[in-house]
Amino acid sequence: MAVALVLRLVLGGLTVEVAGRSGDVAVRVYGLGTIEAKVSSKLGFAVAGTLSELGIDAGGTVSQGTILARLDNAEQKAKVAAARAQYDKAMAQSASARAIVAKAAANQAQKERVSQRRKALVASGTISEETFGDAHAAAVSAGADSQAASAEVALALATLADARAQLDLNEVLLAHHTLTAPYDGRIAFRYKELGSVLAPGEAVFTMYDPATVWVLAYVDETLAGGIEIGQPAEVKLRSAPARRFAGSVVRIDIESDRTTEERRIYIACRDCPQHLGEQAEVVIDTARLDSAILVPIAAVEGFDGRQGTVWTVEAGKLARRKISFGHRTLDGRLEVVADLPDGARVITRLVSGLSEGRSAGIVEAKP
Repeated sequence: MAVALVLRLVLGGLTVEVAGRSGDVAVRVYGLGTIEAKVSSKLGFAVAGTLSELGIDAGGTVSQGTILARLDNAEQKAKVAAARAQYDKAMAQSASARAIVAKAAANQAQKERVSQRRKALVASGTISEETFGDAHAAAVSAGADSQAASAEVALALATLADARAQLDLNEVLLAHHTLTAPYDGRIAFRYKELGSVLAPGEAVFTMYDPATVWVLAYVDETLAGGIEIGQPAEVKLRSAPARRFAGSVVRIDIESDRTTEERRIYIACRDCPQHLGEQAEVVIDTARLDSAILVPIAAVEGFDGRQGTVWTVEAGKLARRKISFGHRTLDGRLEVVADLPDGARVITRLVSGLSEGRSAGIVEAKP
């Protein structure tokens, strides 16, 4: 009697829960990230100085070219004035040198005409060779003076060019004392107050383009393979937990994070509040299955990302079988894609008493 009881317990029927076929299954991927902006800039001055004017605060909206801040520029204005005076002086010297050249050229021409006339008179015996020599020497001297005047012009032009360059440089440095908006945007943060002494390049504002706000989400590499540009996404923010914002995938970084093994996915979200840095949860629709058999990953042994071993009911008997899987749903179920015989049903919940060959009844799991 005892042996019969043991055999009945071991070989008797067992009722198990098996996977049915589900229709219209959404395959989704979860990611956690923050609200960011594609176009975001830290703005500061290219020169050192003391902050003397602030025209905007955090949260303000500005147009391209709007003056955001100024440094004390009295010293630089004085340098510009001095450079302009030097330029004006060089201009006058250049004009004077050109006038001297014209005068020297006219004198040279006159002396050469006199020399030529006296040379002709020497040939006719009207004047002496000595008189012609004096005229020729005067012509040669006038030519040398003309050359010297031309050299002075070249020097004056070089001085003028240097003065112009110095003036341009000082005017550029003066312009660097004024900070303007590089594009239409909004101020996210202001770091400094009036009177602050700034080093070159030190940030005064963070500015961003509201039209480029998106969600940067980090998705596990094992789940990111099916994500593509253009796929719809849903965004949930901590500041609005009851709302869901529609978005779409607009960029997928090629390089993953080597430490966290996550891929950076960017979601365009036009209606999302522009709270840069706020935590956001993202769900991306990567596929939709018209019909599928889905098995909880907890019911799969040795799953390697593609295959795993499951318990099945085949012709009323329990069996173990290695099958292939495809998509993975957000709630942790795997799509059966191959290696399941016709009529075989996959067990969705592992219970005690499973053994190969044992008789089993089935009940379908709820979708």
